Amino acid sequence: MMILDKHPDAEALIFDLDGTLSDSLPVHIATWYTVCEHYQCQFDPSIIEEMTGMPTIEFAHRIIRDNGLKGVDPEEMVRMKQQTFWNSIDKLRPHESVISLVHQYHGKIPLTVGTGASRTSAELQLKALKIYDLFDAIVTADDVTEHKPLPQTFLKCAELVKISPNKCHVYEDGVLGMQAAQSAGMFLTDVRPFLKN
Repeated sequence: MMILDKHPDAEALIFDLDGTLSDSLPVHIATWYTVCEHYQCQFDPSIIEEMTGMPTIEFAHRIIRDNGLKGVDPEEMVRMKQQTFWNSIDKLRPHESVISLVHQYHGKIPLTVGTGASRTSAELQLKALKIYDLFDAIVTADDVTEHKPLPQTFLKCAELVKISPNKCHVYEDGVLGMQAAQSAGMFLTDVRPFLKN
């Protein structure tokens, strides 16, 4: 069995949230189905894997485009998606193998969250998972202008805890987030093989 750990040279850890700390994918998919039922359109779950890490508004634009929806306000779709997700927050499950790493290094080195989720969604999830207080900084979609796969989210995490990017270790499940970590020059672990244990 592989053990999840940090790089020996890492001085700060940065965790993606959805799919890394939080097993939120089933809840997100169910939420999008509910939203698309309301808009009488189709939801293709394969876009989740393709677009993981992007802000919700990008998903809304994609769904509207793919379904040829006319006169649908993407902002309104996002509000409905977020509210439906927040109402389902009790269905979230933790990814224990990743969260155990958070507990292992809490108080020893800085820990941050770098997520494409909104501030409200990130805080609700972290509180539901009872790990909100373990992080020194949280960078959300609301805090940056350039989202994953660009490195701004992770670079801002490093800046907030005053650790050089090349001494930060990122834990990710999304391809776009992995590209962002590599662009930032950080150590990177793809957590997906560890989530099946």
